[in-house]
Amino acid sequence: MESSDDASRSAAESTSRSVSRERADSPSTSGRVEWLLVVALLAVPMAVVPGGDDAPTLVSLWGFVTLGGDGSGLGGYPVWAYFLDQPRPFATLPPSIRAWPLAVGFHLLALGSATGGVALGREDRRVTGGLLVFAAAATLWVAAGLGVRFGVGSTAGWLSVIPAGAVAALLVALGAYGRDLAGIATR
Repeated sequence: MESSDDASRSAAESTSRSVSRERADSPSTSGRVEWLLVVALLAVPMAVVPGGDDAPTLVSLWGFVTLGGDGSGLGGYPVWAYFLDQPRPFATLPPSIRAWPLAVGFHLLALGSATGGVALGREDRRVTGGLLVFAAAATLWVAAGLGVRFGVGSTAGWLSVIPAGAVAALLVALGAYGRDLAGIATR
């Protein structure tokens, strides 16, 4: 008959084997490819708003870029100028606009986490993947709010804006960090 020490030792060894098996399936830190994907997300527009005169507006983390507006080819308006020029207090802005700084923050935190993995060898990939999921959610919230404001009515508005940033962030989160995120759900 096994003593309680032997039983607890065997349970600890079993747990240790399953943890080491999980680590063998996925790397412990982000590699350069994952890092480059997270960096690339900073350039992907949160939303693409088709324009009435075939001049779409790209709504990025950093501001608005209008392609082909007024014949000049390219126009821009940085997000910090938008918030600084705003006559209304931040709390009175629409919720989707208030989510914009959250989207930027989650993207930058994910980049910092992935950078720590590449540069220092210290990262929890579940944190990086989770931050990308939060970045996708905040980005989708901004895009949905823009869709309602730029669309015709609440239903057509959802289809009038393409949430490119949310889709891209979710694809990177699931593609690069999916195994690590699945480990959270199965525990």
